[in-house]
Formats: sequence, structure tokens, C-alpha cells
Amino acid sequence: MDDEIYDRIIFFADPEFNEPVLVVALEGWIDAGAGAATAMSTLLSTIPTETLATFDTEYFIDQRARRPLARIVDGITTELTWPEIQLRYGRDGDGADMLFLVGPEPDFHWSDFVDVVTDAAARYNVRLVVGLGAFPAPTPHTRPVRVIGTAPAPSAHLLARVGSVTGELEVPAGINAALELGCADVNLEVITLWARVPHYVASMSYPQAAAALIDGLARIAGLTLDASVLRDSSAEARARVDDLVTNNPDHSSMVEQLEEAADESEGPATSDEVPSGDELAAELERFLRGEAG
Repeated sequence: MDDEIYDRIIFFADPEFNEPVLVVALEGWIDAGAGAATAMSTLLSTIPTETLATFDTEYFIDQRARRPLARIVDGITTELTWPEIQLRYGRDGDGADMLFLVGPEPDFHWSDFVDVVTDAAARYNVRLVVGLGAFPAPTPHTRPVRVIGTAPAPSAHLLARVGSVTGELEVPAGINAALELGCADVNLEVITLWARVPHYVASMSYPQAAAALIDGLARIAGLTLDASVLRDSSAEARARVDDLVTNNPDHSSMVEQLEEAADESEGPATSDEVPSGDELAAELERFLRGEAG
């Protein structure tokens, strides 16, 4: 990496790590049910972390799209809090090293951002990069949330452990896709885990998705993580959705049809038990139209 690009990250510490796992959940792209954001906030609230590095805000972030917060006391402007992309570090329940890439998705210079991230990963001998995401899917809320994965070709063997989408799918990309390909270019193992959130609750908080992502992260990375804090909120969310569905005959009928389809594919999550690319593309388009409206 040239010196100019290296200047786009500022390190505050230089600890020694033992083959850490890098977890990525950046805000800005599709996150149905706030699954990835809730998973990351839960990880950061249950694992003590410190700031390892921050990224050049002026270079990567559009300040008009992501405005800083002004603090005003008795009419006096005292400070600005700027949006910030951070690299944090901590340890799982058994002492395994973890890194966390958090904050807003970069607005500019994605290629440079990927170079900075992969260079930092190489600097600390990261053994695996795991992205977190959630998308709306034709699945019922009465069944466990399933997690599938995307990965570049060199890491495709990881998909056998979580399942993947069959067929060809073209959708607008988030930074995770660029990071996947950038990691592949430097021979770094990488996978993005996606929670499948019932499309009819995709705009609501859905902690079940966050719990499934944390469980999936623990399983694929061999980490000891605690998602128990999400169990109570998951039960409350389930009760809310149950009430909404019960009071609407059309919704009840839809859920019954989704349950029948889910029961036909009951068993371990494999690549032929999730919706096709065409089905997922249609759900994503509907979700994004709803967000834009």
C-alpha cells in the first residue's frame, strides 16, 4: 500500500494478537430487521473493547449525507460529534482475539477503503473475516431464523457450513461485497453471514435475526459468544408479530402458506433449501422501494 493510502487510517494502539477474527457490520446498506446492527451492538455491549484505529472521515464520509451532531448548551455551540469508522478489539468468552469494524459504510473511495482494511488485517494476521447482514425473505416468523452466506470463490468451502442462494442474483452491492473480493485478492478467508428476515417484518426491529447472526458467527469462527440478552427481546418481538398477524386474515393466510413451504424444506440449512435468486431479488426490490418511499 502506498503511503498516501496508509495515511487514511490512524492507529491508537499496536497490541499483539493471536490470529484474530475480524467482524464487519457497517451501517448504510440493507439490514432487514436491523439484524446486523443489533448483532454488532450486542457484541460490543457484552465484550469489552478498545479503539484500535479510526479511518479518515474527510476522505471516506460524505458529511452532508451523514451530518455531524452539534451539541448546543444554552444557545452556545460547544462541540461537533463526527461520524466515525472504527476498528475495535476485544476477546470472546474464551479469550480468543477479535477485531470489530464498525460505523457508517464509506461514501467515497471504496477501493482505497478495502485496501486499508485488508492491509490492517494482514498487519494483525487475521485468520478470518466475517461480515454480518440481514435481508427480507419469504419465510415465516414462526420458524427459526436461518442464516446463509456469500463468499468469493477461494472461500466458497465455508458456504457448506451455512448454505447459500441457488442460481444467479444481481442486486446493488454494499461494501461487504467489495471487502469479500478484496480479501480474496490477498488470500484472506472471508464470508458474509445473512439472516433471512420475514419480509413482512423487515422494517421492524427483529432481534431473532441478530441472535441467529451471533450464533452463526460463533459457529463458523469457532468463537464463544453470548446472545442470551437477545432472547427476551426476541420473545417480545414474536408476541408483537403474532398479534399483528392474528388480527389480519390476509396476513394469517400468508403466514400459513409460508409455513407450509418452510415445512417442506425442514432440516439442516443447505443450498437447495433457500429461495432462488429470482425470489430474493424480488423481495429486495420491494423492500428497497418501501425504504425509498
